[in-house]
Amino acid sequence: MKIYVQPKRVEALLPTDILFQTTYWSQVKSRLGWKPFAFDFQSSAGNRGDVLVLIRPLGCGLAAAYVFQGPETEPDPEKHGLFLEELSHSMIKHINYNVAFIRYDLPWSSPYFSDSPMDDSYHDFPPVRLRELRMNFGTRTWGLRKATTDLTVADTLIIDLARSEDAIFAQMKPKTRYNIRLAQRKGVHVFNASVEMLPLFYQLYLQTAKRNGFPPGTYRHFSALFSALILNPGSSEIIFLLAKKDQDILAGAIIIISRRRAIYLFGASSNERRNLMGPYILHWEGIKQARGKGCYTYDMGSVSPYHNPHHPYFGMYRFKTGFGGKIVHRNGSWDYPLNLQEYEAFRNFELMHSLKFPE
Repeated sequence: MKIYVQPKRVEALLPTDILFQTTYWSQVKSRLGWKPFAFDFQSSAGNRGDVLVLIRPLGCGLAAAYVFQGPETEPDPEKHGLFLEELSHSMIKHINYNVAFIRYDLPWSSPYFSDSPMDDSYHDFPPVRLRELRMNFGTRTWGLRKATTDLTVADTLIIDLARSEDAIFAQMKPKTRYNIRLAQRKGVHVFNASVEMLPLFYQLYLQTAKRNGFPPGTYRHFSALFSALILNPGSSEIIFLLAKKDQDILAGAIIIISRRRAIYLFGASSNERRNLMGPYILHWEGIKQARGKGCYTYDMGSVSPYHNPHHPYFGMYRFKTGFGGKIVHRNGSWDYPLNLQEYEAFRNFELMHSLKFPE
């Protein structure tokens, strides 16, 4: 397989429902010190499209290249590895950085799960070694490695909005419907917040990070989401919601619309008055607003891939599956090393610190 690439302006990226492959997302990351590159590509097998590549400096003159949920165009599943190998070598010729590796956060469906309504039966991935053997089949270098962590979301809960509000509400689990109605009866109010209230949301987010034990992103990251819209009016839209009771802010959500897809990107909730079920009514309002803006899907973000109480995302699975929908299983993040020694050093650092680098 041969792949021909042509650099182009980031502003010329094709419209897409994948937020992380848009011009808007390149502007967000540019504000955080990343360098964007865009390419058109066409393979000898007939695959064609474009891709956004983001360069992140690592220090000591090195950098890493990240492809967030891209490429959108998927080759024959048996040629996934060959496609990524050839694309890597074709693109790197046009990137004037000393890149140690390219990390592809693939939006393609996982070969080990089928996208279906929630399934409480046990599943598991094959060992990483076997997954890497499958991915590298047919490649020249056998160089692709499963990343230590998935860059965005490998397993996500998707709600179909192409139905009436009544139909969406009816397919939720009884407990979720009860909690939404409870919040309504208790007088919890959800409103569209202005960017001036972002510091208040961030304080809730820090509480959430501490409570759930994950490393928080910086305020600068959240601010970039809003400031990037100035250069991209109409390309994306933010729904910024807060839920309150009296003067207490109970929960918040940042939902971003990219064409016909709404993505729940960040959420936060207070340690106080959790019995008022603020997050439940918050998501219900987000679903209704996304549907009203013409979105076809509402992406609720990370969940465990199946009912597994030992999975770190099981709490999100239990909460989010109450809203119905189906779990979409993606192929996750894969690395293509270009400087093996530096890549191994970085990989060891990731394994030791178990960080996701939110910026």
